[in-house]
Amino acid sequence: MSSTAKEPLTIAQIAQRVGVSVATVSKVVNGRADVAPGTRSLIESVIQEHGYRRQKKAAGPAPLLDLVFHEAEGVYAIEIFRGVQRVASDHGLAVVLSELSRRDTHGRDWVDEVLVRRPTGMIAVFSGPSGAQGDQLRVRGIPFVVLDPTGEPDHSWPSVGASNWSGGLSATRHLLELGHRRIAVITGPEHMLCSRARLDGHRAAMDMAGVPVDPALVRVGDFRHEGGLHHMRELLRLPDPPTAVFAGNDGQALGAYRAAAEAGLRVPDDLSVVGFDDLYPGQWATPPLTTVRQPLATMAATAATMVLDLAAGRRLPQTRVELATELVVRGSSGPAPAPR
Repeated sequence: MSSTAKEPLTIAQIAQRVGVSVATVSKVVNGRADVAPGTRSLIESVIQEHGYRRQKKAAGPAPLLDLVFHEAEGVYAIEIFRGVQRVASDHGLAVVLSELSRRDTHGRDWVDEVLVRRPTGMIAVFSGPSGAQGDQLRVRGIPFVVLDPTGEPDHSWPSVGASNWSGGLSATRHLLELGHRRIAVITGPEHMLCSRARLDGHRAAMDMAGVPVDPALVRVGDFRHEGGLHHMRELLRLPDPPTAVFAGNDGQALGAYRAAAEAGLRVPDDLSVVGFDDLYPGQWATPPLTTVRQPLATMAATAATMVLDLAAGRRLPQTRVELATELVVRGSSGPAPAPR
């Protein structure tokens, strides 16, 4: 097929090229599932090659913002929802929240459901659509932004994140300034960019202080309380255990609290703990958690604003936005204890 079409095709023109009914093309355009995979693929290839032009009488986008999580759990998701909701309500929009990890798709791609809703825009948390999914969204005129991407941001997709490297640097530097040298770190999953950046920041602080990083003190976690508990238990059983730990998020930090209590240790007298995120539960822990504040609600509001700018046809001044993190010192970090 020629790629020299001067303007996008209508549903009728697409149907004529593929040799199917207008109703079949309409189903694909609107994300319906009841179309044979081969036919759907052929229609999508024509749409991607030539573009798709809605009829003049077609309704505009729905007054919705789609917020798509791979896993919506805990205070993290609540903070992101609040940030998106704040912007959406200012513009008279509702927010539709989807969670991909706990839904039965019945063979449907999640992007098909977004196409059915035809929202004003979409925000994907952690990872964006695949190349084919992105093409579907673009052709239908649905702008999207990736929030807190797990992998290297694709510069063709606008994204919003936080300065994870400097956060890891400031957390570890704080512990070093308190005299700690046996500093453990419990990271998040290795495939997540934020985990690697926080660990790299930790290593940079240790290197600048001339303190070697002991591989035995570096543990790969999963951002869950249980993971922090498990890894901290193992760290405290070492012949030369750490006097401090930098946890990759607040959940793992609170898991470290429990492991310390089980071992008969006091925080921060025997073990200093620093987390990451500054979510609500950490402020009410005993003692209150020292942590790196990640401005999740502001990040989410920024992503929502970018989506609305794109929907209005405005060019973004930058496609990658990175907001600053900040060390918040509370009661869980203190001077290194005297040698045992």
